Amino acid sequence: MKFKQLTQLTKLAQLTKVAPFNKVTLTIILSLTCLTHAVQAKTIAITNATVYTVASQGILSQATVIIENDIITAINPEQVNADETIDANGRILTPGLIGSMNALGLVEVAAVAKTLDGGDKKADITFDASLAFNPKSTLIAYSRKGGITSNIIAPSGGEDLFAGQTFAANLSGDFSSIIAKQNAVLVYLGAKSKGSRAQRLQALDHSFADLQKKLDKKASKEAKQAADKDDQPAKELKRDEKVIKALLSGEKPLLAYADRATDLLALLALKQKYSLDLVLVSASDAVLIADEIAAADVPVIMSAIDNLPSSFDSLHGDLSNMSVLVNAGVKVILAPKGDSHNLNQLRFDAGIAVANGLAKTEALAALTANVADVFKFNSGRIAVGKNADLVLWSADPFELSTKVDVMWISGKQVSTQSRQDALRNRYMTQSDMPKAYSK
Repeated sequence: MKFKQLTQLTKLAQLTKVAPFNKVTLTIILSLTCLTHAVQAKTIAITNATVYTVASQGILSQATVIIENDIITAINPEQVNADETIDANGRILTPGLIGSMNALGLVEVAAVAKTLDGGDKKADITFDASLAFNPKSTLIAYSRKGGITSNIIAPSGGEDLFAGQTFAANLSGDFSSIIAKQNAVLVYLGAKSKGSRAQRLQALDHSFADLQKKLDKKASKEAKQAADKDDQPAKELKRDEKVIKALLSGEKPLLAYADRATDLLALLALKQKYSLDLVLVSASDAVLIADEIAAADVPVIMSAIDNLPSSFDSLHGDLSNMSVLVNAGVKVILAPKGDSHNLNQLRFDAGIAVANGLAKTEALAALTANVADVFKFNSGRIAVGKNADLVLWSADPFELSTKVDVMWISGKQVSTQSRQDALRNRYMTQSDMPKAYSK
């Protein structure tokens, strides 16, 4: 604290007749002062923006959005009283984009085994890869350049039926950036290089049936104990059983990777049988059973540019698949295949989907609101009470030449400078030293 501030506090203590003025008194005053500053959070007003709310308000012209305490507190208020005002000059303001189903923060260099933390031979349904998440990965700042403010990270699993559980993180780069741990369970189904695909579908069914039977038996025993006034506690569930119980209760979604229509139909049957919160991932054949998926109210996470078959299961990949599913009433989330190195190109994939029949508003929802709905984020829309994860674009976000002008994560402005920018600046700097060196 500066000497001037300390003097002012001393005078304050004397004016309020605090005596004797000692270290304890000063500590109390300093604490109250810090608390006052904490309560008085900075208010930001973004004015004259073209706001894509991805909510019931639709698109607003020359609109004002107020941010306070990391939350959107007002849209088009009658009066604007803010600590900082940013004039958008008509530029587009959208919710921050949300990536999904990638290994951001778990992989740095795919060819270097010691930088890969997304999977393990012993990984099972309890596998929590968030323990290895690196918020300082150079790929996080690189992804921010694509307007991505948060992300769903998926493990690659091991030899077990279940690959583990996904987690969510914002892209602030802070050590406290993980939003939610163990928020969904992941299973990989479909064609196998050895054995039959039927074995995994059967094992999935049996895992649910076995635990449901155990839960029913446990409930019956507890009811009998209550009637008999028996205080002996029932046997606790194992860790893996607790996770399956969360799936059966709908507490956690089941994210199922599959492409062939027969596999997708089998998963829809399991959803109906066990009342699962099911989400289909990849789902190349989804267009063949779009009406059934829509009727079952099952979201689909898929790539917009997956138009070449990678196996006999994915013969129906097409650039128009997203628009076909959306027109059938399916909630779609856009996620590129592969790891995290091209995550910043997510908006370009959305642009390709738009060029192949998907409405712009639906494409934006597939990167924001739909992801927030499935994974229960308080973001993805520009509405009062939502987290202030926002992006102000130089132009249409789906155009190649457009850049992120300003980005906010939880109401705080963050940089879009990446390692690639630093390398460019280093090697383009004029210097007397030999090429590839810099002062």
